[in-house]
Amino acid sequence: MSVTDKTSSQDSLLEQTFGAPVRELYTQASGRDASAALRRALELRSFLVVAEEQVAWVRDRVHEATAADRDMSGLSADDLRFDAQWLEGALAGRNGYVAAIGQLLRTMPPPEPVPRRPVRLTQPTTTTALPPGRHPSRGSARAPTVKAPIART
Repeated sequence: MSVTDKTSSQDSLLEQTFGAPVRELYTQASGRDASAALRRALELRSFLVVAEEQVAWVRDRVHEATAADRDMSGLSADDLRFDAQWLEGALAGRNGYVAAIGQLLRTMPPPEPVPRRPVRLTQPTTTTALPPGRHPSRGSARAPTVKAPIART
């Protein structure tokens, strides 16, 4: 089973931060325009899923060995010490990944604003002239040029 199909303790934080379910975030991260922060966060999440699974394996093994209905003659202090070392290592890895995700989310740049079209402050104009041969007054050699605003609909 893929890490994208498993849950982690930080999924809700990632979903809240990036605004989409984890499965969708993995899809977004595979795109060309995905942010480096999203890619790094999902990489850390993938490592976290594995570390949390390791913690659960050791925890379940210890619970099984120390179950109330188990025969006490089957308990081994050496096995429990070994499991405690495994659990310590798995928890250290898990805690490191949780801390790294938190640090990344605190320091990542804010999302880029949606680009807006620039505001156009000038009114477009069109230059017109009277057709040749039509003179508005007797003494003029050329028709005057008139600038009129373009009507927008």
